[in-house]
Amino acid sequence: MTVRRGLPPLLVLLAVTGCTADEPPAYQLAEVKRAPVTEVVEAPATIGARATATLRASAQGTVGKLYVRDGEKVAKGQILARIRSPQAVSQLSQARGAARPPATPAAPRLSVAAFDTSAFDRKVLGHFARARSEARKVEDKAARRQLLSAISLAETQHRAQKQALSQITASLNRTISGFTSQLTSGLTSSMSSLQAASRTQAKAAVKAAESTVKGLTIKAPFGGVVTLGRPSGGGGSSGLSGLLGQIPGASAAQLPAVPSGGSSGGGSPVATGVPVSAGDPIVTVTDVSRLTLSADVDETDVLLVKPETRAEVELDAVPGATYTARVTGVGVQPMQASTGGVSYPVQLALGSGVYDDGSKAPTPKPGMSAVTRLTVREAQDAVAVPASAVVSSGRESVVWVSADGTAQRRVVKLGAQGEAVVEVVSGLTVGERVVVKGADAVRQGQRLS
Repeated sequence: MTVRRGLPPLLVLLAVTGCTADEPPAYQLAEVKRAPVTEVVEAPATIGARATATLRASAQGTVGKLYVRDGEKVAKGQILARIRSPQAVSQLSQARGAARPPATPAAPRLSVAAFDTSAFDRKVLGHFARARSEARKVEDKAARRQLLSAISLAETQHRAQKQALSQITASLNRTISGFTSQLTSGLTSSMSSLQAASRTQAKAAVKAAESTVKGLTIKAPFGGVVTLGRPSGGGGSSGLSGLLGQIPGASAAQLPAVPSGGSSGGGSPVATGVPVSAGDPIVTVTDVSRLTLSADVDETDVLLVKPETRAEVELDAVPGATYTARVTGVGVQPMQASTGGVSYPVQLALGSGVYDDGSKAPTPKPGMSAVTRLTVREAQDAVAVPASAVVSSGRESVVWVSADGTAQRRVVKLGAQGEAVVEVVSGLTVGERVVVKGADAVRQGQRLS
């Protein structure tokens, strides 16, 4: 439940009427005055660190070496631990071997060999020569001329047939060559696409393997205090998996999600030589250079909280001390409050603290519980009345004003609402007298004096 606190009214003039010396007053009147009014919303909160990163093993292996101890302060980029994983190194070597480009096969060449007719041509030419020799022996000139003419015609036809055969062979080779070229082009295009896809997958595998091997050397992402193993809870969380998740090819198995804090238990033991699996927490780095505060503000009050709103903080661990704070952000996602209602997270930057005697208070640690009092509204010179003068009537705020000695109902609009005094924005003027005790029993027209 939200608790509101405020400044007490200044110079409130009380007039007791309507009673005898032996009877308790039935009601009391007070004059409307100007006074400062402060409205404060109180909410439970928890101290948090600027950032917390849980660094995990990127592969199965053993803790090769630890360079830090529990509670040690480290700088950004400092090596904290090394994981020994022959399996991850072997996978990287295999991935690089698979990524080497294969030899490109030569394109097939097809052709029809020309017919070898040289022996046959020699025989035919010999037959033509003998035929001419025999034809010249014929004594009849007319018959001799006919024979020689027939032999020449036959020889001419033979040469024509030989030339036609050569043309057919050349045409067939051209056809085969064109078909082979189209086939080779299609195969080359398909092979290129397959090889490109294979190269992409091989490169991704190499990058993933390289990221895994690189992750075997664990470095601090920022300066802070280290805790070996899993954190025991408290503070904000921004795990290394969120940082390494931006590396191309990183897989979910290699970079498991980091819990947001509040985990139970003292953490898993981490020491040199201890076997680890992928995702096991090795070191947690907590940046305590700037402390934060996460308050749980009820839904009835959260709309009054704005960025830069001032607040005072009290810690259970530091009795008698008060710390300063200011709002840096108001969440929009509702949460289930511990009281069963709905609340919203409000983030604050925590400042220094002092004890009641003015001495400096110690610096808190992440995870400590606190109570935050946020100053949501202030009015330095407000028309103010005691909070007891205001009576709720449905959606209206009502006060009873003494007008000529009788009660007059007056609807008012409220501004800042302190614990003891409230601001009246409209409906009252300074100097009027209002009922501040027994207001819920007053009726219209009742005599007040």
